[in-house]
Amino acid sequence: MRSSEFWELVDDEFGRAHGRTLVRDHVLLELGNRTAEQAMDAGEPYRDVWFALCRSMDVPRERQWGKDEKESRRA
Repeated sequence: MRSSEFWELVDDEFGRAHGRTLVRDHVLLELGNRTAEQAMDAGEPYRDVWFALCRSMDVPRERQWGKDEKESRRA
């Protein structure tokens, strides 16, 4: 997953302002008690950060690949 895909998913699911706040401030236990921003800055793959954020925020599986889910993204 590229950075642009990560941010598109964040914006689609949480809205731009709220999503940016979550990424900056919400601590994810799964990622070593770091925020998503800290984890990405430390080199964690965007995909891992996105799914950790989804699990933490109880995003349903059917929405974890965005509103316009594509088979190619699952690979």
